[in-house]
Amino acid sequence: MAKKVVATLRTGKVQMAKVIKMEKSPKTGAYIFTEQIVAEENLKDALK
Repeated sequence: MAKKVVATLRTGKVQMAKVIKMEKSPKTGAYIFTEQIVAEENLKDALK
């Protein structure tokens, strides 16, 4: 089960968001966290 957390970062004209995804590793079965900072306009693409 994946958990998604989004925090907004506002800097000037471009609004950024920090995306943290929890994914299960297919190799070991352990959960790993991946973090990305993306523009809000590309947010839906980053969560797919």
